[in-house]
Amino acid sequence: MRKPILILVFILISIFPVSGSLIVQVNIHGVINPATVISVERAMALAEQKNADAILIVLNTPGGLVDSTIKIIQLIDSSPIPVITYVAPSGAISASAGSFILLSGHVAVMSPGTSVGAATPVQIGAGGVTPVENKTINYMASYIRGIAESRGRPTDIAERFVTESLSLTAREALRLGVIDFMANSTSELFEKTDGMRIRFRGGEYVLRTSSPSIIRYNPGIEEKILNVLSNPQIAAILLLIGIYGLIFGITSPGTYIPETIGAICIVLALYGLGTFEVNILGIALIILGVIFTIAELLTPTYGGLTTAAIVCFILGAILLPKEPLLSRSFYVGFAFAVGGAAGVIAIFFGYALFKILQAKKMRRKVGGEELIGRTGVVVESDGNTCLIKIRGEIWKGRSEEILEEGDEVIVTGRDGLTLLVKKIR
Repeated sequence: MRKPILILVFILISIFPVSGSLIVQVNIHGVINPATVISVERAMALAEQKNADAILIVLNTPGGLVDSTIKIIQLIDSSPIPVITYVAPSGAISASAGSFILLSGHVAVMSPGTSVGAATPVQIGAGGVTPVENKTINYMASYIRGIAESRGRPTDIAERFVTESLSLTAREALRLGVIDFMANSTSELFEKTDGMRIRFRGGEYVLRTSSPSIIRYNPGIEEKILNVLSNPQIAAILLLIGIYGLIFGITSPGTYIPETIGAICIVLALYGLGTFEVNILGIALIILGVIFTIAELLTPTYGGLTTAAIVCFILGAILLPKEPLLSRSFYVGFAFAVGGAAGVIAIFFGYALFKILQAKKMRRKVGGEELIGRTGVVVESDGNTCLIKIRGEIWKGRSEEILEEGDEVIVTGRDGLTLLVKKIR
């Protein structure tokens, strides 16, 4: 009897396989940029290919670029597979742009000890980090309100994220209905979502997340490189290195190394700058710094124009990004990091250019001009004319006074190949 029963069980398992759910996980850590969009897009494609039951987006971000944030939200909206957004681990944040993405999830979850909010669009300027103009705030407020409404979350609270820079802890977010529940871990999250009924693609959907097999999407080399270049800090520093590298190479030709490095850095910087919105004032200050540097090379002011160029480069680099969904804390850190790096780079290259100018000035002094101010000894005299030994070389000299052999003289000028000298008394 046992053998037929075992065969029957085997056949039933083959026809109706017993297995757990399949989840594809993708992490959004750090600044949200075009590389983040590629990662989310590829993770969703993988989920479709594997016929996954859900997509898990784990958030820990201070904010990011507006265009990239909107693209990720559009990917979530058009996904044929339910998306769970989860702020984790404990201590993580989902600020500014991260708040928009958290609310866009079909299920929104936070780990205890995390926070969400502070999505007021800001900008960095002469007065520090300040809110942007009202029309941008109103637009972003209506956008996040629409996201909250589509997911059945409180629109008034979502709007306050933008208009009042409201920030909530996980417990506060749960109490106000911003998230669906809290979970200490992904295993607890999947346990709570299994069998959960959600609104999905215009209807009701029952999540299946029991005994999940998790496929974690890992970014490829392309995304990692793009993630670095899309960072406003890296793009600004590369731009400064590139500009100074080209200037350094032009003023000291022959090695081709500074020009090559400078050209590569500028190309990479321009690519990075193309991924986020830049401030025209920042670009103008950097261009002004280049003009000051070139002017210093043409008409040396012994540091005056170099100092002005350094100030322009530092301020231009700090003011360069203009992305309203980068958080206030990001901009403060950006100002310190890029301002410090720009200062070090500018001072280093400024000192190098100053030394080059000094060397060029010394090279211009050839023959008798180089000897003006130096002292020598008369080795042969014929009244007012003489032969003088200076630095081991014999020069013809002339003086307004009678010179004798052995007299020590100082060079005061030149007349053709004849040095004008004066006896040292």
